[in-house]
Amino acid sequence: MITDENKKLVFEDGTAFYGRSFGSGSEKVLELVFNTSPVGYQEILSDPSYTDQAVCMTYPLIGNYGMALDDYETDRPTIGALIVREYNDEPSNFRSADTLGNVMKKYDIAGISGVDTRAITRRIRDRGSCKVLITGADTPADVCAEKLKSISLPTDAVSRVSHTDIREFEVPDHRLHIAAFDCGIKQNIIRSLNARGCSVTSVPWNTAAAEIEAINPDGVFISNGPGDPTDVGELIQTVKKLIGRYPIFGICLGHQVLSLACGAETYKLKFGHRGGNHPVKNIITGKTEITSQNHSYAVSPESVKNTPLTVTHINLLDDTIEGVMCESERAFSVQYHPESAPGPQDSGYLFDCFINMIEGGGIYAKKN
Repeated sequence: MITDENKKLVFEDGTAFYGRSFGSGSEKVLELVFNTSPVGYQEILSDPSYTDQAVCMTYPLIGNYGMALDDYETDRPTIGALIVREYNDEPSNFRSADTLGNVMKKYDIAGISGVDTRAITRRIRDRGSCKVLITGADTPADVCAEKLKSISLPTDAVSRVSHTDIREFEVPDHRLHIAAFDCGIKQNIIRSLNARGCSVTSVPWNTAAAEIEAINPDGVFISNGPGDPTDVGELIQTVKKLIGRYPIFGICLGHQVLSLACGAETYKLKFGHRGGNHPVKNIITGKTEITSQNHSYAVSPESVKNTPLTVTHINLLDDTIEGVMCESERAFSVQYHPESAPGPQDSGYLFDCFINMIEGGGIYAKKN
C-alpha cells in the first residue's frame, strides 16, 4: 500500500531524511538498525527480535515478491518500521497472498520509502544504533526534538512478544520431547525441531523451573527474542536452576541468557550484526560457516574466563563470541541463527547436535 503522505526519519541531532509513507502512517519512536540481507524481508518483518526497531534495508528493492502465507516467523509481527530505498507494491510471485504494505498497515508497522538508505546505513555504522522518530514531513523540528528527548525505548519487549499460554507442536511417533522458552520464538525453530522428530511444548518466557519439571521434557530450548538480555532476569534465574538437570540449547537471546546464567556478562554492540552472510568459525571442528544473524548484544570474552563455559564459535569479522558450551552440564548455545530464515543453511547441524547431546553423545564432533 503506497500513500501520498510525506514522512521523515528524524535523528536526535536533528538530521532528517524525507520520503514517502507506506504501510502504517503511525508516528513512532524506535531504535534504528540496518540489515544487509538481499532477500527475506518477510521473515525479517515477522521476526519478534525486531520489536521496537526500525530496520533500514540495505538492499534497494523491497516488496517485489509480496508476502507468502507459509513464510511468517510469527502470527503477529511486532517490528516497528521498515526503511527502504524503493518499495514495490505490485509483487510478482505465484506464492504471494498480499502486498508488504497491506500487511504492514494491518499490524501498525510504519514504512518510509524513497530515502537514501546507503547514507542512513553509513551513519549507523559510524555512529552506532540510535533512537529515531518517524513522523509527518511537516512536524516542526522543535516538536521532533522534544519527542525524541521525552520518549524512552521500552524494556519489556520479551513479555510483549512471548505467548502467555502453553502451546503444543506435536509430531507423530516423536523421537524426543522439547520444552522451549518462548522469548519471541521463530516458527522455523519449531519447524526445524519438528522435522527432526521432536515434539515441542512452547512455554511463556517466565515459566518457572517447577513447571518445566512437570512437563518432563527430554531437553530444554531457549529461544531468540528482542532487547537487552539483562531485562529478563526471571528467565536467567530459572535457567540457573535447570542447568545440569536437562540438556539445554539456546539461540541468540537464548545464548545470552545461558551465558548470563553461567556467570558471564553481556554488552551492547555498536550497531549489532544483522544479515545473512556473517562468517563464523567453529573452533572445535575448524570449519567456517556462513550464518544468518540478528542481535544487538554479545557475550563479553573476558567474563567467560571465570565461568564453566568454553567458547566454541567466533565471528571472523570482529572476533565476537558466537557460541559457548558447558559439556559437563550438557548445555550449549550460539549467537547466530541455525534455523536461517532468511539466510544460508550451513548451521542446520546444530539442531542435530542438540539431539545427539540429549541421546547421550557429545555436543560437537571432535577435530581430527
